[in-house]
Amino acid sequence: MAAALNSQVLRRLRILLSALKPGNQVSRARPAAAFGTSVTSAKVAVNGVHLHYQQTGEGEHAVLLLPGMLGSGETDFGPQIQNLNKKLFTVVAWDPRGYGHSRPPDRDFPADFFERDAKDAVDLMKTLKFQKVSLLGWSDGGITSLIAAAKYPSYINKMVIWGANAYVTDEDEKIYQGIRDVSKWSEKTRKPLETLYGYDYFAKTCEKWVDGINQFKHLPDGNICGHLLPLVQCPTLIVHGEKDPLVPRFHADFIHKHVRGSRVPGKHKGTRSQDL
Repeated sequence: MAAALNSQVLRRLRILLSALKPGNQVSRARPAAAFGTSVTSAKVAVNGVHLHYQQTGEGEHAVLLLPGMLGSGETDFGPQIQNLNKKLFTVVAWDPRGYGHSRPPDRDFPADFFERDAKDAVDLMKTLKFQKVSLLGWSDGGITSLIAAAKYPSYINKMVIWGANAYVTDEDEKIYQGIRDVSKWSEKTRKPLETLYGYDYFAKTCEKWVDGINQFKHLPDGNICGHLLPLVQCPTLIVHGEKDPLVPRFHADFIHKHVRGSRVPGKHKGTRSQDL
């Protein structure tokens, strides 16, 4: 589920990123020349933990890449880190706490874990001295992006999300239970995460994620962040893989309906989750 996006979708995303090209550029609080075109990796203290991030580019438009469940910057966004226009964008890919190289601590899933991730993401970018940021969020990273855009509207410039949902249904719960056992995942999807985490942490954390996401099913209307969607003010592009077996189309339609002024592009096939 957290392997790289397939090549067709990557090409599509590079086109969709044109939506992020700013008519009004967002200045950063430190010199662009300091970054060049290399990719730097570092950790920084944020909200009591040390968050790992990768950074590249020298553009005036800051973009944060938010990975999906179990994902990290390197597993989910390698092509974007390498190929996004480094003159237009300064790109930051982060590892949420407990994921990737943002360990310790181990990943946990309290009732507010998406809100915690949203605050961590925004505070990370503020710690790095960015005055404003656009978000590119996949899966859980898409949910985190929606919450960040709703709760910190003055800080979020633009947003592209895909594979996200604002609530959990009975159908979703069955899908999540179907991926609980990582030994049943395809090797292509499983291998990068085994390499990153080791099998035991990978398997244990996936089970914890399933329990964590399913807790929303017991809330009224299975709500994750649906109540926050009307608060999103930034231009928003919602992408959906029509053959995505993990996120039914109605989730994208719901987000589109409740995020004012959001756009949904033409149909395209699949996301990385089709490799499961």
